[in-house]
Amino acid sequence: MLSNKVSRQKPCHHCKSRSAAAPPDTSTIHYEKFWLYRHCSSVLQGDRQAQKAGQLFSGLLAMNVVFLGCAFISSMIFNHIAITLAEVWILLSILKVLCLCWIIYYLLGTSRQPHAVLHRDSHAGPVWIRGSVLLFGSCSVLLNSFQIGYSAILIQCKSKVDILFPSIDILFICTQAFFLWHHSKDCIQVQHNLTRCGLMLTIATNLLLWLLAVTNDTIHMEIESQLREVEQRFAGKAPFSPLCWCNETTWCTCPNTTICKVFQKGYILLYPFNTEYCLVCCSVLYVMWKNVGRRISHHHSSPTKAKFKLQGVVFGPLLGAVAVIIGICVFMLYQIQATGSVANRQVFVMYYSYYIVLLPLMSVGAVIGTIIHALEKRELDTLKNPTRSLDVILLMGAALGQIGMCYFSIVALVATDPVDLLNSLILSYSVLLIFQTITQNVFIIDGLHRQHITSSSKEEEMKEQQIHEGYDQRRVSMIELGQEIRKVSLSYIHTYSNLTWKRRALREISFFLVLCNIILWVMPTFGAHPAFENGLEKSFYGYSTWFVIVNFGLPLGVFYRMHSVGGLLEIYVTA
Repeated sequence: MLSNKVSRQKPCHHCKSRSAAAPPDTSTIHYEKFWLYRHCSSVLQGDRQAQKAGQLFSGLLAMNVVFLGCAFISSMIFNHIAITLAEVWILLSILKVLCLCWIIYYLLGTSRQPHAVLHRDSHAGPVWIRGSVLLFGSCSVLLNSFQIGYSAILIQCKSKVDILFPSIDILFICTQAFFLWHHSKDCIQVQHNLTRCGLMLTIATNLLLWLLAVTNDTIHMEIESQLREVEQRFAGKAPFSPLCWCNETTWCTCPNTTICKVFQKGYILLYPFNTEYCLVCCSVLYVMWKNVGRRISHHHSSPTKAKFKLQGVVFGPLLGAVAVIIGICVFMLYQIQATGSVANRQVFVMYYSYYIVLLPLMSVGAVIGTIIHALEKRELDTLKNPTRSLDVILLMGAALGQIGMCYFSIVALVATDPVDLLNSLILSYSVLLIFQTITQNVFIIDGLHRQHITSSSKEEEMKEQQIHEGYDQRRVSMIELGQEIRKVSLSYIHTYSNLTWKRRALREISFFLVLCNIILWVMPTFGAHPAFENGLEKSFYGYSTWFVIVNFGLPLGVFYRMHSVGGLLEIYVTA
């Protein structure tokens, strides 16, 4: 039946010439004419199938590890007698040791093989992402050091796991940060399956560390109980005793209350950095996982990379600088007054008033920028770019954190007393923050998918080259120095006047939003947490529930601001 079908096919021109030269062989079956051979036996198709199979297997490995860790953490939350925190730490320590073994093998073995890294993704691992890994990693190391010191002081009521786990965590953080700093751009071409599984195992471990950080409020509850005792002592209800509550049955004595307060305050201040570190590492590792086995062609990698130049903008930096300066003043006043023994109500009014003024300005700028993108009618960039796809996913996913917190606050405030001044300010802040996040996401995602403008910058580059040549050939003279300063000023004014109003407006808006997002990133990152310190939502939902909500939404909100800065800078550079 198979040979009959082959014999009925019409021979091509080359086949006729070949049949005339040689006698036909009826026993030979031409498999290249069948669908199965054409579609499954090519080298390219086999490579794609192997890549999909490796991604599927590594994804299943990560999914099983995450489900196992979630089961442990959930059991600890709902039945802390059967599954203790120490047992969860033991599981995570085993995963960290496995990740460390794979990272060391990658650094010393896989990456040093011949033809291992033929291509590097220029879009992956930008400097600001790798700098964030180092910053948050350093703060996480300091956090674990405070936790080790806190546990060492209270060693009589804490197990040795409380010291061992942060020590392993410090080693894991340092090794992972070194690995991501040097190899985040790699498109590895050897040992695909092992590399994919190692990357996915590391991603799953970071996700479980983030989940544990979100749900574990053990030390926070200890500090909260100690603060309640101090308040009772000041109220005259209980005699002073430098104690802190370590578990349900044991009182542990702090030998030195000053050191204990330093460790406690440092732990609370640095706690969000650990969750930020886990999220940033997951995003970088995911891009590396997508780039395993990827071959980048010459036309796909852009030979000319746009550079950041502070030219063509005037009003954006001025307005942004004003917002940053006012924000720093508000943040300093908040840190002085809100972190005292009794929080001042007026400082919360000042804090939320600043946001209520700033957020509408940012929303209007994002809406205007989106309209300008539509008026420009630039074509969409349809080239495959895993980094850009991940940027969009991270922007949308990270925005869910602060949007979710805002909706929880809205429900709590409407259900209690929305007419109160502070409650009405928090309610307005929540609504405006939701609207600002949505409009900024639309502006950034639309800008990232637009093709870059490079045609009108040749004249500017020639002028800059002439100026730089003049700098190299100049003599130290006050007259020539004044002429060169005048040339630079005229070049700046010429650049600003040559830009079209659309490009000029895009650069002004994006630079203003960059500075605003920076100050909105700095304030919650370095200790301004009014959502937890004003006590309104905490009294409505309860301490533990609101702790989980804040530790889920706050790090995502900080990560959103940091990630938005990268997207807005790219829009500024390419405008």
